[in-house]
Amino acid sequence: MIDLDDLRARPEAYEAAAKNKRLKVSVSGFLKLDTLRKELIAHVEEMRAKKNSVSKRVPDMKGKEKEDALSEMKELGKTLKEREEELARAEDQWKTMQLELPTIPHERVPIGKDETGNKEVKRWGDIPKFAFEPKDHVALGESLDIIDIPRGVKLAGARSYFLKGDGARLHRAVLQLALDHLGAKGWIHFTPPYMASWECLMGTGFFPGAEEQTYAVGTQEHRGERIAPDDLYLIGTSEVSVCSYHKDEVLKEVDLPLRYAGYSPCFRREAGTYGKDTRGLYRIHQFDKVEQVVLCRADEDEALKMFEEIRTNAEEVLQALELPYRVLDICTGDMGKGKVFMQDIETYMPSRKAYGETHSCSYLGDFQSRRLNIKYEDASGKRKFVHTLNNTCIASPRILIPLLEIYQNKDGSVRVPKALQKYMDGKKMIEK
Repeated sequence: MIDLDDLRARPEAYEAAAKNKRLKVSVSGFLKLDTLRKELIAHVEEMRAKKNSVSKRVPDMKGKEKEDALSEMKELGKTLKEREEELARAEDQWKTMQLELPTIPHERVPIGKDETGNKEVKRWGDIPKFAFEPKDHVALGESLDIIDIPRGVKLAGARSYFLKGDGARLHRAVLQLALDHLGAKGWIHFTPPYMASWECLMGTGFFPGAEEQTYAVGTQEHRGERIAPDDLYLIGTSEVSVCSYHKDEVLKEVDLPLRYAGYSPCFRREAGTYGKDTRGLYRIHQFDKVEQVVLCRADEDEALKMFEEIRTNAEEVLQALELPYRVLDICTGDMGKGKVFMQDIETYMPSRKAYGETHSCSYLGDFQSRRLNIKYEDASGKRKFVHTLNNTCIASPRILIPLLEIYQNKDGSVRVPKALQKYMDGKKMIEK
């Protein structure tokens, strides 16, 4: 949700934000509904007051005066019920439309209709050159017996896989590297719930909008009897659980910023991606991720400093792994309704002969905290909504794509990056 007072004060800025973010929401339509709701509230309150006034006088009335008053009350009651029903419908629509309203992008955000409008702002590392024909991660994984996609598909359908032996160990190693990197800086580790309620997914901005991508824990059958739905959803990122940790709480300003590192499996249906990135581990239904979540004061300058910090954390992990990458400023049409500023990190993947997205860093202002009702009390005793940020520190097995492909040898073996060797009992090579 956004600040409605700000929306009413400068609707044109929100109209532009909706247009540039390619959102099908009418700011002017919402404001008309907002006005109608206010008018209905005033009208209903006026009618209630009038009905109560007449009701109080009736006991002292007699004869025709009393009959007329009772008749008036009956008509008032009928009209009041109609207006209350009209107000309830307007209220529901008013609340629903609020969930679709966008934040205003930061002035640095490039305006663009889709990913083609994203702007590269940084590169690190050298693109690898091979003296032999390199294999992709699937061929490497199969020949080394560390990735088994056919058996994963046999068990769980398309976009499923097994990591096996040193593949599983490499997967855990990169995740532990990220956790240790953040832990050394004082970040608080979280193992959060892997399921969350509709309120949490709405609160973090995924609902409405991402229902098709989310696995619902629905109605089940036990011994022939139907069990009611749990109204829970498998999380697509620990951002959902960790950001919701302080839902409906008032924090202390002295405790901010809060730096949280959520580690969890993540589940995504990948609806609408039929035929896209079908080979290998790039676009899959289940993966593990270390997610950075920050809650800070309602200060944009402070929040943007935190943004640099969390993006840098991810870059430092990639640099420790010696993987070449680039940073992109994400344009308006590719960033989503709640984002104020967003950058992606793309790591070079030889099999794609291009950079592929591995990290996403977002600043959302008070968009999430308003929906989750997370506030803090400042030194003057005033309560304000916190600002929130999040960023991937590492996600696997997607990061295994560049790891295996860049560190491969001519004979099909794969070198273990120095940064990961201590997590693999000193192992330096993965080979047959």
